[in-house]
Amino acid sequence: MPTTPEMSMDMTTVGDTGLLDTLQHEVAVFARRAEQTRLGGVGQVRNSMDRAAYLLLNRLDKEGPMGVKALAASMGIDSSTVTRQVAPLVDTGLVKRTSHPEDGRAVVLQLSPRGLARLEEVRSSRRRLMAELTQDWEPEEREAFCTLLTRFNVALSSRMSAQGVPVTDEPDAS
Repeated sequence: MPTTPEMSMDMTTVGDTGLLDTLQHEVAVFARRAEQTRLGGVGQVRNSMDRAAYLLLNRLDKEGPMGVKALAASMGIDSSTVTRQVAPLVDTGLVKRTSHPEDGRAVVLQLSPRGLARLEEVRSSRRRLMAELTQDWEPEEREAFCTLLTRFNVALSSRMSAQGVPVTDEPDAS
């Protein structure tokens, strides 16, 4: 049954207050710990790539080469932010600028082989961290957590969009 804002308000005042207080507290603690550690992974790669760089490289890997405007639109941020965030990635050789195949005047951002290798290194480290943190979980618990966390992120993104807040870090549909 879909909830309306009135129903949501009733839910927070009738019966579920303790559970909702616990939920909001645990989300706040998670956000703080995730930011403190950036859930960077384990080993030498730990905390070695900031969130913006990771998300840009990940998006270029999943969606392929694209212009600044397309990348900004796909990430829900403005072009000037993408330009600022991608500059150090170009300087370090993780992203390369190439000419658009159909319009040589346009510039396309593309993940370089070095960028792909670095992204895979970070992904692997982060996978090891997730495995370590959930090592005593059953596979069904991991799957349920992923499903519920994705559902939570989608609901949060939808709410932010409805309020006119630019949504960044959209959860992947895959």
